Amino acid sequence: MSLSSITVGQKRVLSGMRPTGPLHLGHYHGVLKNWAQMQHEYECFFMVADWHALTTNYDDTARIEEYVWDTVLDWLAAGISPSAATIFVQSKVPEHAELHLLLSMVTPLGWLERVPTYKEQQEKLQNKDLSTYGFLGYPLLQAADILVYRAGNVPVGADQVPHVEMTREAARRFNHFYGKEPGFEEKVTEAIKKMGKKNAKLYNSLRKKFQQEGDQAALETAQALVESQANISINDRERLYGYLDGEGKIILPEPQALLTPVSKMPGLDGQKMSKSYGNAIAMREPRESVEKKIKTMPTDPARVRRTDPGNPENCPVWEFHKIYSSEEVKDWVQKGCTSAGIGCVDCKGPVIDAVCAEQQVFVERAKEYQESPEIVRNIVSEGSERARDVARETMDDVRQAMGLSYK
Repeated sequence: MSLSSITVGQKRVLSGMRPTGPLHLGHYHGVLKNWAQMQHEYECFFMVADWHALTTNYDDTARIEEYVWDTVLDWLAAGISPSAATIFVQSKVPEHAELHLLLSMVTPLGWLERVPTYKEQQEKLQNKDLSTYGFLGYPLLQAADILVYRAGNVPVGADQVPHVEMTREAARRFNHFYGKEPGFEEKVTEAIKKMGKKNAKLYNSLRKKFQQEGDQAALETAQALVESQANISINDRERLYGYLDGEGKIILPEPQALLTPVSKMPGLDGQKMSKSYGNAIAMREPRESVEKKIKTMPTDPARVRRTDPGNPENCPVWEFHKIYSSEEVKDWVQKGCTSAGIGCVDCKGPVIDAVCAEQQVFVERAKEYQESPEIVRNIVSEGSERARDVARETMDDVRQAMGLSYK
């Protein structure tokens, strides 16, 4: 590697989606819009998590390939660029499975059982038999997804933070067992000397401040000091990073949760937009279908007749106005609704136009790829190879650390 894995990881992001068919506007406003911005700020790896889809839908795989291509097509339509981000399919990088297996050797069963979503999903999906090893182990597979790229940042909502914390615990435990090398203390002492007297003294002072007082700023300053040293090798750099954080070389850096804005995209009934609720609008849905769905949306129940005044805050359509309408239009809705100056059909008109205008952008972007599906295949093939190159580097280090790198 041209840079230390720690340094690279600080700017690397891993995120993914399970392939479940065409994506809807909730996916766009909740995730993809954020991805489109992040791809220009970080080194982004975006993964179609087809193995994760099997953890709950293992009994029906007939359409999984179709759904994989649907997902990639919608990503491209949303503005995710293969020149700015690495787009790949999880199962095309078998190193994910290898790291998952190796992590499972040292991960306590209790860690998996206490993940909040484990019992929540079992209760929510009672019609499915989720008493499987795959379902129990999916948080560890998620950990492997992240750690195999040494990703420093994982964009998640607040409800997913426990998954990132478990990834951190898995990395910490792995490094505790395997992040030691013969003669580590002697080698790190020599590496510190190579920094020069002044920098060596500063490094030791910052390390002591972090380890004794938990001073995060001291840790970050020390890491920056290590990175600025031009006369030390990559291995020495890794040792110096590991010595700051503990007593060994860091093989799998601990990622940070990158909290993303909460999606404000409601469904047609005011609940969270979801295909399972039957209240979604697909990203590239035909206009006539969108018009029909919005025109039949429920409104303020107090407006029984056209002449009855209403309250926008009690109406699901108002939530769409908050996302799509200008201040001028929102003011028109507020005044018109509360005075019965406009009817519900009038209120829905600007929403229909705004949603369809947004979708037209997606349709136009997707058109080129739909006409030439081999372009999408090549994007995924090249992205998966790029992802695998990074994953291979990690696994070389993992195998060596575990004594599995046979000559």
